[in-house]
Amino acid sequence: MANHVSSLKRARQTETKTAVNRANRSKLRGTLRSLREAIAAGDKATLGKAYSETVSVLDKSVQKGVLHKNTASRYKSRLNARVKAVSVKKSA
Repeated sequence: MANHVSSLKRARQTETKTAVNRANRSKLRGTLRSLREAIAAGDKATLGKAYSETVSVLDKSVQKGVLHKNTASRYKSRLNARVKAVSVKKSA
């Protein structure tokens, strides 16, 4: 355990930031999972809403420092391709 006042404060700050980061990461993973499930189900009605919600969470996670911007961009690109493939397959 830390002994100095400054290191005690730093330990408290680390606990707080860790909890916030864990919550943000958990929310991100949950939205990605729900979008992947909608893609697997092929439900066009929920796909658009789930995709826009996921993109929003990805962008917010970049702002909060959970993801790098290129990682979020890669996720969005791949997810968009999968959503388009489902919508084209269903309409054809």
